[in-house]
Amino acid sequence: MEMSREKLCASKADGSSDSAYHCSACHDDEEWGSTSRGRAKSRSLSASPALGSTKEFRRTRSLHGPCPVTTFGPKACMLQNPKTIMHIQDPASQRLTWNKPPKSVLVIKKIRDASLLQPFKELCVYLTEENNMIVYVEKKVLEDPAIANDENFGPVKKKFCTFREDYDDISNQIDFIICLGGDGTLLYASSLFQGSVPPVMAFHLGSLGFLTPFNFENFQSQVTQVIEGNAALVLRSRLKVKVVKEHREKTTVQNGIEENGVVSANLEKEVGKQIMQYQV
Repeated sequence: MEMSREKLCASKADGSSDSAYHCSACHDDEEWGSTSRGRAKSRSLSASPALGSTKEFRRTRSLHGPCPVTTFGPKACMLQNPKTIMHIQDPASQRLTWNKPPKSVLVIKKIRDASLLQPFKELCVYLTEENNMIVYVEKKVLEDPAIANDENFGPVKKKFCTFREDYDDISNQIDFIICLGGDGTLLYASSLFQGSVPPVMAFHLGSLGFLTPFNFENFQSQVTQVIEGNAALVLRSRLKVKVVKEHREKTTVQNGIEENGVVSANLEKEVGKQIMQYQV
């Protein structure tokens, strides 16, 4: 099993200055995409050996860590500092910015939780009617009888774009994500995007809320700040896992002898490998 690291981001409204950590040592030599990550070059930190010394140069890694991913989804990115700034800043100064105004949002709601029905409806009405956003929801969410039988919610529900997990690819259609639930809901939303993850805005409406910093009481102003690009970014790490599975087939033998009369030493023959990659 081979593992490497990738980044996802969660946005948090904040009034900090509009700046972000930017590693100029990496960006001088690397071009960044939504799922790329650079590695700082090694450099020598020791002085030249003394005259007559047989010791070689001591090579060590750079003190600067790898740069974070700076783009998230099709439109979001992290506001960059001038390359002259080398020191690590307060994480709250990492700011969200948009290449283009966001138009689509994915709303993830915790399934089988009646307490989230009213917040879900209020949020969707605000997004569609007041912000004219394209709202994506899971098809199984709309199958809840409390939503399906609500006639007042019908006009809003007709505007939704629906998808099914593991069947529909929406990775290039979502500008940002809003989660209603707890940490498990946020992690589930991340698993839907095996590549670059759009910014995730997580409201604490579940049992565990270590990763969900937003309260729902004043959701209108907080959502508006994210849409306008006035939000701080908190970067989260994911693991890229590669699973290699060997395919074997069993041959039919009788008394340890194959059909051609050769004595069989192994009843299984390797025919190939299957490689699967996951972001976890």
